[in-house]
Amino acid sequence: MKVARSIAIEAPPAQNPSSGIGWIGPITRWAPLAVVVAILVVAPAFLSEFRMSLLAKFLTFAIVALAIDLVWGYAGMLSLGHGVFFGLGGYAMAMYLKQESSQGSLPDFMSWSGLSTLPVFWEPFAHPWFAIPMAAIIPAALAGGLCYLVVRSRITGVYFSLITQALSLIVSILFIGAQPFTGGTNGITNFQTIFGFPLILDETRMGLYYATIVVFVMAYLLCRWTVTSRFGTLLVALRDDENRVRFFGYDPVQLKVFVFALSAGISGMAGALFTAQVGIISPAMMGIVPSIEMVVWVAVGGRGTLMGAVIGAILVNSAKSGFSEAFPDLWQAVFGAMLVGSVVFLPQGVAGAMKSAVLLVRSRLKQA
Repeated sequence: MKVARSIAIEAPPAQNPSSGIGWIGPITRWAPLAVVVAILVVAPAFLSEFRMSLLAKFLTFAIVALAIDLVWGYAGMLSLGHGVFFGLGGYAMAMYLKQESSQGSLPDFMSWSGLSTLPVFWEPFAHPWFAIPMAAIIPAALAGGLCYLVVRSRITGVYFSLITQALSLIVSILFIGAQPFTGGTNGITNFQTIFGFPLILDETRMGLYYATIVVFVMAYLLCRWTVTSRFGTLLVALRDDENRVRFFGYDPVQLKVFVFALSAGISGMAGALFTAQVGIISPAMMGIVPSIEMVVWVAVGGRGTLMGAVIGAILVNSAKSGFSEAFPDLWQAVFGAMLVGSVVFLPQGVAGAMKSAVLLVRSRLKQA
């Protein structure tokens, strides 16, 4: 007997065009992205240079939040090690930026560590056409390999999360220990140019900012297309009942490996943009604490919503920056109270509360 290779999903009732509210669906689907992009595009006209640099950094965090929401919110795989993939992408970009800034000479931290020649594996990263793709490929390859080894043994749930957390600890320690090649605890910094343009110029910084917006939109559209496709339906089914998915003839290992590698690749591109924007990458961004913070962004914003993850990343980091400025002695306590309060009073996150409000308005319109 041939095993059916599809999962039946009950279709939502079609809207009656004559009801006058058929337009609400498309608007509520795309309006959040349009509003966010519009705000980001006009933000430079209203923000100082310092605030602009913060917003650019927060936007790279929003891309990581999208990647985490893809695997956690839709596939049910809680990763506590996405800081590793973010950092690997950042180091790939840093290797290019450092060589361009060194202008053919040995990077300064290598000279300080006793090296006399450039390591062989550094040489290809002198070319942006190699370094930029590697910022996504290397994290995706590591994530795919790790996920395959773990998932094929049917390790799921909290044990999967602990393994990804251990990965962040192991990789950060390795990068600290490999000081001649990675800069050790200090990481890689002191970049001067990117693609030949001085990083100190406002025009270059603005170009990087708008490039980050473009990558953010592309990442969102990719994630949106993924979760609304048949593959996305399988991810949700996998999250809700993995055994049932396996019964229908699908291989959960292939599904999980693909989506985890895709998420890691997106995180790597975010790390590359972060390095170019901030001007430094170090093992501190690959440790356990940053990885957990990334999950907090998604939880506060609302997992399984995509845009909620974006809102959570920007909101949490903005609050963190604001509290540290306003309450330098108490900001950690105030910040922690905000996070606890959001979990207690908004269990579905900010996006969940907004969705409930939209449903309430829709029901009122129907009644009217």
